[in-house]
Amino acid sequence: MPTDRDERRGTDHHGHDIIDPLYVGIVTVSTSRAQSDDKTPDDPGGDTVEACFEAEGHEVHERVLVRDDYAAIRTAVRRLVARRDIDIVITTGGTGVSADDVSPEATSALFERELPGFGELFRSLSWDEVGTRAMASRATAGIAVDTPVFCLPGSTNACQTACEQLIVPEAPHLAGVATSHQTERTDQSLSAYGDDE
Repeated sequence: MPTDRDERRGTDHHGHDIIDPLYVGIVTVSTSRAQSDDKTPDDPGGDTVEACFEAEGHEVHERVLVRDDYAAIRTAVRRLVARRDIDIVITTGGTGVSADDVSPEATSALFERELPGFGELFRSLSWDEVGTRAMASRATAGIAVDTPVFCLPGSTNACQTACEQLIVPEAPHLAGVATSHQTERTDQSLSAYGDDE
């Protein structure tokens, strides 16, 4: 697969910028897993996200496991969005209402622009699955260093719902539009339109 983002840039049937395939970074937030003696602790949320993207031909380039800690989460996400070989970042875990659930705060601190519609749509879909408990989800999304970042709960059902129904279908477009200003564009002179003076 091409490594350069410009080689993966195209347009959809509406003429909008897209990046396809996407290169994905996943950050799993879990103190218990991060502190586990197991060299490769289980990560069902991260596995679900990876499977959803790979099923559509995208590629996961990095998976990171961090504890429920504001600085650790922020650092992991900041490192990923700074990489040119990462087009989108997904975090799983730490979006609830307990004192150590700080993923939304840690990620949104990096956002240049928020995507409030994601959280609204995700909670609406979650209502159908978990009823009133959907209000406890603080899933959020935004653009950080021209990279879409999605902050998801850690449950496999939540990750699957978010990825299959919302993120994966729209991510190539979001990544393309968020980085469209990075491509070289040349202004056409009026002579291109037959208006020579």
